[in-house]
Amino acid sequence: MKNTKRAKLEAAGWAVGSVKEFLGLSEAESALIGMKLALSRSLRDRRTKQGLSQVQLAERLQSSQSRVAKMEAGEPSVSMDLLVSSLLLIGASSADLAKALSGEDRSRKGRAA
Repeated sequence: MKNTKRAKLEAAGWAVGSVKEFLGLSEAESALIGMKLALSRSLRDRRTKQGLSQVQLAERLQSSQSRVAKMEAGEPSVSMDLLVSSLLLIGASSADLAKALSGEDRSRKGRAA
């Protein structure tokens, strides 16, 4: 959040904090959620770069389009095992997974924009 927006919200009486603070998450819980979301984004990015629809990816995974949508949204019912195995199935390497988890993929996109 930009500092100007934060200042406006606080001036209006709003409390501004993080999701971690709001939910009372531990460092480990917060890290795990961040990793899961990074894998979800990586799956969506890789799928779109390959020109695949959610339906086409679902067919490759022998699953449904709605399940792929849940995977890409970071739905709590989706396991990290499923995200990792799906990424591997569509060509991600262990190095690609490490980049996604480290945030390297997101920082590159931010610089390119």
